[in-house]
Amino acid sequence: MDLRHYIDNIQTQLAVAAEAGGEEARALAERLVAPLDAAIRLTLQDVLAAAAEEITCELAPGSVELRLRGRDPEFVVTPPPVDLSVDDQPEDAGSREPAGSVEGDEGAMSRINLRMPDQLKARIEQAAAGEGLSVNSWLVRAASAALERTDPDRRRKQRSPQGTQRYTGWAR
Repeated sequence: MDLRHYIDNIQTQLAVAAEAGGEEARALAERLVAPLDAAIRLTLQDVLAAAAEEITCELAPGSVELRLRGRDPEFVVTPPPVDLSVDDQPEDAGSREPAGSVEGDEGAMSRINLRMPDQLKARIEQAAAGEGLSVNSWLVRAASAALERTDPDRRRKQRSPQGTQRYTGWAR
């Protein structure tokens, strides 16, 4: 995608606005054209990257990436992968634990797509294998544990009975 047309349009608008300010404003606008070229280009690239990110969120598990080829941005669209459903997988390709063994199994299941750094993914795979779980089950347990730690209702239930309260921290 060639951004030159858009940059030229903004520079033309700057020149038109400077005409109203007289000779001094026109001279200032001419001096600003070169430095503004880079700033406008970077701003347009930021806008395109934000748009690609929003589209990716709606397109998940597919994605849209913004790549630079020289000074010109281009979009790369990756369609969602073709995924076999659980019923189509061979018997040995499933999870290592029996069905329904995931803690907090509420019945209905939902699918989400998660993007993470490769190093984090490798650590998660190691941790799951160490516990004899699938990555999915390990992530479900980790998410459940994190929610339990932050659930205010659960924290209220775990508080000490009245009369044995402890206070910690700083006071002035």
